[in-house]
Amino acid sequence: MNLALNTPSRAPADRAIRRLARGACRAGLAALLVTLLAACTHPSPGAFAPTAADYTLHIAHINDHHSQLDGLSDFELKVDGVPTRVGLGGMARQAAAFQALASREPALLKLHAGDALTGSLYYTFFQGDADAALMNSICFDAFIPGNHEFDDGDATLARLLGALGRGPCAQPPALLSANIVPAAGTPLAPGGAPILLPWAVRRVQGVDVGLVGVTVSGKTRVSSRPLASTQFLDEAQAAQSAIDNLRARGVRHIVLLTHIGFEADRALAARLHGVDVIIGGDSHTLLGDFRAVGIEAAAPYPTTARNADGEPVCIGQAWEYGKVFAHMVVRFDAEGRVRACGGSASLLVGEPLAQADAQGRWQALTGAALQAVRARLAATPGVLWQEPSPEAAAVLARYAGQVEALKAQPIGFAPEPLCHVRVPGEASNASAGVPGCETAHQFARGSDAAQAVAEAFLAASRRADFALQNAGGVRTPIPAGPLTMETAFRVLPFANTLVEIELTGAELLQALEDGVANHLDLGRSDGSHPFAAGLRWRLDLRAPRRQRFQQVEVLDKASGRWQPLEPARRYVLVTHDYLAAGRDGYDTLARLSAEGRALNTYLLYTQTFVDHVRARHTLQRADPESVSHQAVTTRDGRRLR
Repeated sequence: MNLALNTPSRAPADRAIRRLARGACRAGLAALLVTLLAACTHPSPGAFAPTAADYTLHIAHINDHHSQLDGLSDFELKVDGVPTRVGLGGMARQAAAFQALASREPALLKLHAGDALTGSLYYTFFQGDADAALMNSICFDAFIPGNHEFDDGDATLARLLGALGRGPCAQPPALLSANIVPAAGTPLAPGGAPILLPWAVRRVQGVDVGLVGVTVSGKTRVSSRPLASTQFLDEAQAAQSAIDNLRARGVRHIVLLTHIGFEADRALAARLHGVDVIIGGDSHTLLGDFRAVGIEAAAPYPTTARNADGEPVCIGQAWEYGKVFAHMVVRFDAEGRVRACGGSASLLVGEPLAQADAQGRWQALTGAALQAVRARLAATPGVLWQEPSPEAAAVLARYAGQVEALKAQPIGFAPEPLCHVRVPGEASNASAGVPGCETAHQFARGSDAAQAVAEAFLAASRRADFALQNAGGVRTPIPAGPLTMETAFRVLPFANTLVEIELTGAELLQALEDGVANHLDLGRSDGSHPFAAGLRWRLDLRAPRRQRFQQVEVLDKASGRWQPLEPARRYVLVTHDYLAAGRDGYDTLARLSAEGRALNTYLLYTQTFVDHVRARHTLQRADPESVSHQAVTTRDGRRLR
């Protein structure tokens, strides 16, 4: 398989031909117009000479693995209707699946549609080096950056790109994005020429296949941290320009690698001439049919759309975190048009396996029971039983061992304890064993730790006006003294990610009321109780629902002044995906998310807390004027301040 890489610049002869072609278009010279039609219009597949036989292209792809290299050990499926926990995904299983398919299908492209970075301690500690090492066990043919590749700026992305293709790979991947234009001399164009190219050509089984990349523009600029000098062009215009360039060179099989989201892929297909396949990422969309194991998908795999020429386009995406291995099969006719879109998306499943016993306790399966469930899974549609690649597992083990050692790494210092009280005024005091927190439940401020977490969320979001954290999402108080990575993961042990939600002031009030009503009216967990940053209130737990939050104020970022919350004004809230999905009774947030007003940043909430502490060096209790609970009246009438 050979690779041709090209930049947007044109050779003098190419420019001369195009000038001549434009002249022919104006003059109406019919014979010359036919000869040079590709320079004047979008060439159609029929403009190319037919081949002797049909052509089948295989594409294996993943996206949005977000530094989740280990895979999951307790993902729940249904096996013949029985809840069953399985090992799922991980880069060692992905490497094995890619290698097995490559051994069977020589006409194979291996593609990664972006967001390799951020989301686990592997990124925290190794800044993409661990991701690159595992990606090199697959040896991708092409990679495009997602928006999260810019979370720590252009230099971190350049570091990842420079590490790809090393080790066992015969050649580096094509590094693509037609709509990213870095300034000369910056990390993505250190010598003047950009590292990322708009298009490339792979020769697959004697046939040229054009590869084009585009990265989501607006979200990357707004929610990540690219250099101000790095431009992000319109996705559709940049993609069409690159496609036209390829087709003018006689390349008729075009694969567009995108990181813009599944619905955006569908819309983009209809706007583009000459595109055959779109392999996407960003929206973490599950495509396929997994009903046999109790999981609903958004659409079939692959999904078929129509391009601007009215011809079929095969669209695929592979969910998230390395859970799915996607294999697309595209059949072209002798004229180079897509004849059929096929293939499969499969959950990568392996051990350990567990099922619940009669008392509802999860028990690891062994012996004959293990073999029976394993055989059933291997025969289930939408499931691929996959042992990890030993070579990739060995690479991963080197980094995993370092992660355990690095958890002791210091991140800051707490000069005083940050106590944790779920509901101000509660009868018990979960922080009682921490020196300095003996009477924490008697103050209106409640959880210092939850307050600090909310402040970290707000610092991590470039758009948000205020942040929300539920009491139950914070697991422990923070004693005074040195803080380590281990401390952060004891306080925030879950795999939650930050979500930004657009809402009105009135909708925010509804959400806050939801959180309190969950435990006060519905008798559910008091872990739903809200804490916030950039937002403060007086809370009356004796009042009826919708009257409990009073004198709610927002900290104006520009002026630094507290201002009354305006019911009709639109704000941006940052919280985590658990609450955004409506868990803990936050029904209003679930509705807003369903309406498309939520944006998952996929920033790991623990990492944002670590970054916040490191930036400050010391972690102190919030200023009394800034805590969310300015005053609380308890259910029994006590007034706390």
